[in-house]
Amino acid sequence: MKTRFIAALGLIALTLPSIALANTEQFTVISGGKKVGHLTASTTGDKTVIDYDVKDNGRGPTIAETITLNANGLPTAWSITGATTFGSKVNEQFNQIGTKATWTDSTGKGSSTVREPSLYIGQSSSTYALGLYARALLKNADRSMPALPGGTIRLEKGEAVAITGTPGPLQTTAYTINGLDLTPDTILLDAQGTMIGYVSPDSIMIRAGYEGEEERLRGLAAKWSTDRYVSIQQKVAHNYGAPVRIKNVRIFDPATSALTAPMSVIVRGKEIAAIEALDSPATRGEVTIDGAGGTLIAGMVEAHGHLGQDDALLNLMAGITTVRDMGNDNAVLDTLIDRMDAGTIGGPHIVRSGFIEGKSPFSANLGILVDSQSTAIDAVRWYGARGYWQIKIYNSMNPAWVPAMVAEAHKLGMRVAGHVPAFSNADAMIAAGYDEMTHINQFMLGWVLKPGEDTRTLFRLTALRRLPALDLNSAPVQHTIQSMVDGHKAIDPTLGIHEQLTENRDGIIPPGAVDYFDHMPIGYQRSAKKGWIDVSAPGDDALYRGAFDKILATVRMLHDRGIFIVFGTDTGGSFTYHRELELYQKAGMTAPEILKRATFDSTQYLGQDQRMGSIAKGKLADFFLIPGDPTKDLKAIKTIRMVVKDGTFYYPTEVYPSFGIKPFTTVPKVTPPAPQ
Repeated sequence: MKTRFIAALGLIALTLPSIALANTEQFTVISGGKKVGHLTASTTGDKTVIDYDVKDNGRGPTIAETITLNANGLPTAWSITGATTFGSKVNEQFNQIGTKATWTDSTGKGSSTVREPSLYIGQSSSTYALGLYARALLKNADRSMPALPGGTIRLEKGEAVAITGTPGPLQTTAYTINGLDLTPDTILLDAQGTMIGYVSPDSIMIRAGYEGEEERLRGLAAKWSTDRYVSIQQKVAHNYGAPVRIKNVRIFDPATSALTAPMSVIVRGKEIAAIEALDSPATRGEVTIDGAGGTLIAGMVEAHGHLGQDDALLNLMAGITTVRDMGNDNAVLDTLIDRMDAGTIGGPHIVRSGFIEGKSPFSANLGILVDSQSTAIDAVRWYGARGYWQIKIYNSMNPAWVPAMVAEAHKLGMRVAGHVPAFSNADAMIAAGYDEMTHINQFMLGWVLKPGEDTRTLFRLTALRRLPALDLNSAPVQHTIQSMVDGHKAIDPTLGIHEQLTENRDGIIPPGAVDYFDHMPIGYQRSAKKGWIDVSAPGDDALYRGAFDKILATVRMLHDRGIFIVFGTDTGGSFTYHRELELYQKAGMTAPEILKRATFDSTQYLGQDQRMGSIAKGKLADFFLIPGDPTKDLKAIKTIRMVVKDGTFYYPTEVYPSFGIKPFTTVPKVTPPAPQ
């Protein structure tokens, strides 16, 4: 019956051309080996209707699109509605009639007179848009095209990839799309230029029936990413093969929290060989770098990363020479560490946290998932046997298992940090033996949640609306804070992500991005000017802004009580790490205090201070050079002329163009050794 019905439809389509059949494409989104979403695209004639929904770790975008294309495959009408990852509403429209293009997105209304074929870049579009861009670019000989609202989008051909699945074997080709954001997007196209999938080292979206290729495709994506960064490293990493004298620099000394007099720092191999007076003569065979009276600061510590190859080098260019990774694909992270330590690609040192999550419909797909106390303890032991510095416990963990996990971790010499498991609170985790609380919202929500409210979903963010009514002098608040003091606990507040969550608004440059926004690619800029959450309900705008004020007041109280505050972002570090440090001035810390915490104090906390954290003879050559004085103006750390890690020299001005970033400063003068 079904076969006859389909055949009948085919006959009708042949005899009545005005009735067209829809061509439906179905895709599966997979992250960490788990299906987390879908995309369905139904095309009838020149119109495609898209249903896109992803939910990973209790959050993700829900997008509906309708796209109309002209004969050249360029959008003439595009409607995008729904919600972003954290719930911000989307209502984006694009239209082009003749040479007049108009659009409305979160930044407001825009228009352009189109004098040559151009591609509109959807601000909140689904991944399907990448295939649309690629098909249009394939029709151009140089595979590039102007983009709307700005910039240029380019397509580069990669390797042939044969995949197999229930629909049968399929020959595809990998292509990268460049110019949209800091890193390229990689997609697979078939011989007709139709998108078969999107691939990355972390997740894929693949045509239905080919899901079994997920692991192999992620591996290929990782290889291609590695090839890209190996190539960049070969161009930008300077190993001079001789002692390097950095002259006329002042050094930030964490012992005094002040700058020294102008001096010279000599690097040989991976280490600092000497620190000498400015008038000390150079020796034969040295390379000389003119510091021009700038400031040398020891490499900083980003204490809340989930590092991948795409952000490793950018973190390094921000003066971050150590990242504490707070949860990852364990095998992928080990490979990344090996490559960075060997200098194959550029990136920071890594301190590993072992991510342990309980199995639930809301589980995060990182680290090790467990379903009993015994398997949770086994996971702790697995990390302990592999030298992890700490374990990190996540939202879906059964809180009843935590004391046993903590006891095992402490027995094995590891610390314990984490979120507050759902249906528990910070008091219980402090009592269970946590050494460090992760995220200020996790710490504070116990004061405003009601019994049974589930923080495995976006509710752990939207419930922040309740914070403005919170009395920080109340008994429950003071009890929790005193427990932190008495137990010598630390906290990783991740202030910046909470600022973005509560204060980013549609059409406005985020407060944390104003100093670098104009230097970024057009896709990055458009994404940045999209609010994270839905503030359309009456009063919500003020409540979320009030929540961040209450968060800052809480962090100030924690600092005043002597609780150790760890600086981490959870937003990829790099530029957002600089903002993270700035925010602690709002919480009562001084610029010198912040610099000391970001460098020496953090390495001491991580047990790395014997080799890192200050600029001294015999320590690793891990530091960065800036023109200004950050003890007087912390913003000076945003203009970095040079970064050194393990004695390898990098100049951000040489690196940033590979990411589509307009450089911020100049390269210092480098003088090779005089001929012998």
